[in-house]
Amino acid sequence: MTAPTLKNERLVLRPFAERDLDAFAAMYADPEVVRHLGDGRPFDRAATWRTMAVFVGHWELRGYGQWALVEKAGGDVIGRAGLWHPEGWPGLEVGWVIRRSRWGNGFATEAAREAVRFAFEDVRADHLISLIRPDNARSIRVAEKIGETFERTHLMDGTALHVYGLHRPAARATTSVSATT
Repeated sequence: MTAPTLKNERLVLRPFAERDLDAFAAMYADPEVVRHLGDGRPFDRAATWRTMAVFVGHWELRGYGQWALVEKAGGDVIGRAGLWHPEGWPGLEVGWVIRRSRWGNGFATEAAREAVRFAFEDVRADHLISLIRPDNARSIRVAEKIGETFERTHLMDGTALHVYGLHRPAARATTSVSATT
């Protein structure tokens, strides 16, 4: 399945494309952006390409995944957000990464809300998680803004991560998001 394109007032959440490599390679090469991801080391261009390919494949295998985030004002690729649940993962995760120059503008929260809506309305998920390093205050704030609360600590590859979670609401208000294929 190809990722649907979602739009809201400030963002376009769309499938990854080969033309995105330069923007993502620059973002993943920034030590501040990646310090809370994986082993915390910047990605080289080849690793970024493989990561993008994994995101595209995740949509094909699971029917959901990560989107490339494009800021409508200017058309710049500013990050990624969406759903993630590879084999062996502790739950269906909503996650986000934003280019450092765009931090503090609410884009992570805005994109994460779209991913949560998609997870509950389209995927029909009952529970979502976000795995966050305890010292990642920015992501903890985003998790709390989208309604997630601390549930437990989870050990992954020797690293203690906080699990923030959110259960499907009994009723969701309608949103102004439109999906196109």
